[in-house]
Amino acid sequence: MSTTVPRASAFSLPRISRNAAIVAGVLGFHVLALWALQSGLLRRAVEVIVPIEVLSEFIEPPAPKVAPPPPVPPTPTKQPVVKTKVPTLPPAPKPLAIADPTPSPNAPTGATEPQPPAPPVAAPVAVAPPAPPSPPAPPKVELPSSDADYLRNPSPPYPPISKRLGEQGKVVVRVLIGVDGAAQKAEIYKSSGFDRLDQTALKTVTGWRYVPGKRNGVAEAMWFNVPINFVLE
Repeated sequence: MSTTVPRASAFSLPRISRNAAIVAGVLGFHVLALWALQSGLLRRAVEVIVPIEVLSEFIEPPAPKVAPPPPVPPTPTKQPVVKTKVPTLPPAPKPLAIADPTPSPNAPTGATEPQPPAPPVAAPVAVAPPAPPSPPAPPKVELPSSDADYLRNPSPPYPPISKRLGEQGKVVVRVLIGVDGAAQKAEIYKSSGFDRLDQTALKTVTGWRYVPGKRNGVAEAMWFNVPINFVLE
């Protein structure tokens, strides 16, 4: 019985050579690292890289400077103002004009004619203030009367007892006379001192007729005093 030797597959070679290449690369990297360490290149690289990293870690930016507040200007104190009195100078003397009797050589010569007198200035006419209005005229009053002939008023009778007793005197009777001329009221205004004489006069005057009183021509009722004399003959 014959044995056959298996052949290597065509796909196994590439896998062995890839692994070998990786191993060879790792070994080569270590060899280079060892050589660089021995030759001092790695130390220089560490010295260059490490300080930069350390500085980048520990260096902090400087704190911002705080500007001090501006100084407060001092408050100015008001100085008292002292007013100085300016001395007043006396007024300068005015120049005096001195009359020179010598005529000027350039003065005009000739006779002068007298000027006509200036017309008189009329004095201002004083305007009198308007006169105040005159007061109204008092009303025209006509008192009543008992002496008219057409009235035919009888004389008062003398009481016989008063004649025997010698009573006499003057009685004034106050009578209110209406617009029709009749006596509306009558009263003793002044007594004679004897009652019989007063009553006789009052009764006689009450029965008389009168001319009524008038005011501005218009008849109106008025009081009128009527005197009666009792005299013994």
